[in-house]
Amino acid sequence: MPAVVERLRAEHDAVALEDLPDDTSSVEVAVTSARGGLHAREMDRLPGLRAIVHFGVGYDSTDVAEASRRGIALSNTPDVLTDCVADTAVGLVIDVLRGLSAADRFVRRGDWAAGATFPLSRRVSGARVGILGLGRIGLAVAHRLAAFDARLSYHARSPKDVPWPYVATPVELAAGCDVLVVAAAGGPASVGLVDAAVLDALGRDGVLVNVARGSVVNEGALVAALEGGAIAGAGLDVFADEPRVPQALLGRDDVVLLPHLASGTVETRAAMADLVLANVATFLETGRLLTPVA
Repeated sequence: MPAVVERLRAEHDAVALEDLPDDTSSVEVAVTSARGGLHAREMDRLPGLRAIVHFGVGYDSTDVAEASRRGIALSNTPDVLTDCVADTAVGLVIDVLRGLSAADRFVRRGDWAAGATFPLSRRVSGARVGILGLGRIGLAVAHRLAAFDARLSYHARSPKDVPWPYVATPVELAAGCDVLVVAAAGGPASVGLVDAAVLDALGRDGVLVNVARGSVVNEGALVAALEGGAIAGAGLDVFADEPRVPQALLGRDDVVLLPHLASGTVETRAAMADLVLANVATFLETGRLLTPVA
């Protein structure tokens, strides 16, 4: 955000990465985002780096293992974006099941005025919903869908103290639900977690919603599942190679495509910016981050 850059320059001795001077030994903190991240080559240029502050909840674009090896602390911006991401997930569930975006296009094309009938859609209330990843965002999604009398279940790294049933594997979770909402953390451990086997288990009437990371879903398998009728539809806010979206998805009325906007509200982005700046200031003053990544 330009406002973050302006405040960093105003409050600290800040410089853009591409404008670094020859002597970079005094650089202590790097600020980045999910789209940017820091890799070993950037860390090599910053021998005095002590902390990497991420704008966003995701930090998988940074080489976390390398940062850890070098003793560099990391932070992100959790909690402040939970509500908006969960709201977006629920919006996608409603949109895909009810076909709202497709119906909008149907009206705009003149199909309704020409006498065509829009196909029947699927009911949201009472749907069986599986949540893949029950962290802050997954939990917030579950609470919202509970208000729709959704029959909830979940899979996570370990069972949680929640009123919904825990399912041992993603395949079993998908097999028992109408909608699979992906809210798992990104990173090497979750790459391709939703693969062809999970999509096959979701079934011909099943719907996938992803507000996590594009890497969590095998995009090729998803395209194949949609084209082959193995699943009924998808709602996607994230993609494997953003901002590039697979061409095969662009013309499909059974898929809702969003430009990674889940946290994109004025209120949430302002809170994220404040937390980034607070992390930087606190670390420079005390050597501690307010929201460190374990």
